[in-house]
Amino acid sequence: MNNSPKRVWITGASSGIGRALALHYARDGVFLALSGRNEARLQDVARACEEKGAQVEVVLLDVTSREEMIRYGQTLSSAGVPDLVIANAGISGGTGAAPDGEPLDQMFEIFDVNLTGVLNTVAAILPHMLKDNKGQIALMSSLAGFSGWPGSPSYSASKGAVRLYGEALRGSLQNTNVRVSVICPGFIRTPMTDVNKFHMPFLMDAEQSAKIICHGLQKNKVRIAFPWPTYVFSGFLGLLPGWLGLFLLSKFPTKPMQ
Repeated sequence: MNNSPKRVWITGASSGIGRALALHYARDGVFLALSGRNEARLQDVARACEEKGAQVEVVLLDVTSREEMIRYGQTLSSAGVPDLVIANAGISGGTGAAPDGEPLDQMFEIFDVNLTGVLNTVAAILPHMLKDNKGQIALMSSLAGFSGWPGSPSYSASKGAVRLYGEALRGSLQNTNVRVSVICPGFIRTPMTDVNKFHMPFLMDAEQSAKIICHGLQKNKVRIAFPWPTYVFSGFLGLLPGWLGLFLLSKFPTKPMQ
């Protein structure tokens, strides 16, 4: 690919979209930093990427630890600031139709990983990109972040916060050469969605989603949202009066707890 990144850091790279993105970017002359919490799965992804010619570094990192992330961002950038960083690490969970709603422990954990983890990733790499005045940051949101889903309150809220933060961050950096894009997928076939027992419209393979994401990043899109029918529907729900949107969303199936 023309203008493809040569140094890429992907968080949450051990499975799902993160794994698919790593394999998509893997090729001769590319360095991949793959981080996550499952060493066995990361090593498996690394081997597959190395077979495609990439140089790979596997790093066990907890995105909820700001100190850990900032330390690794410094170490990584000292050898060359990445061209692209994808803040992909995330978890999911719903109410499981429990009458008392979402467990508080699950709520805090989802926000810690999905939102604080993204902020820690940005904190780890943005100063180095600004110093070089170049680079691209991609933040993983979701189409669920366009409205508050009663069946998965923390997930939809955390992803909504990521989307708003990413789009605002891009605007605040408009006078620099650091680019920011927000990724908003619909239902993607990953371990995260495998637990869902309900029908997921326009379900897409992780490999196909990786191609769409990488194409959007290459085009420097502000928002990479797909598939388009789900995007249109999600956006429409977010525009409805609160009472009507909540009524429609309350009819949706509930997502299992973690």
